[in-house]
Amino acid sequence: MMTFTISTDRARLDFAVIYAYLTQESYWAQGISEELQRRAIENSVCFGVYADGTGEQVGFARLITDHATFAYLCDVFILPAFQGRGLGKQLMSEIEAYLLPLGCRRWGLVTKDAHTLYEKFGFEVELTGRWMTRKFSDIYTR
Repeated sequence: MMTFTISTDRARLDFAVIYAYLTQESYWAQGISEELQRRAIENSVCFGVYADGTGEQVGFARLITDHATFAYLCDVFILPAFQGRGLGKQLMSEIEAYLLPLGCRRWGLVTKDAHTLYEKFGFEVELTGRWMTRKFSDIYTR
């Protein structure tokens, strides 16, 4: 049986795997430049999921936080060939274990299709009309 390790060690991240998935497979980051993605990773807490034995990176999540009051989870994925093994749940458990001791009052994320996964970790769809966003059409070319 294949086993996996989750780590926040930035030196283990495989940028090629991350960038390929985000720009070719995700619906949220297509068109993002390499430079912008590298900067986002450098300024975030990143979680990599790795196959034991080979060290191959098979998953990723990026956490933006002030380590005190707020945390925003984004760029979460498990490569398709490794889905269905509970790795998304393991990844979320590791992220939760990282965040709980910090005492952040609010954790946020945006998803189009993974509500059931995140609901298992206490996330709820917020319909209060308080969350606001400002979008820039040229965000990926800056």
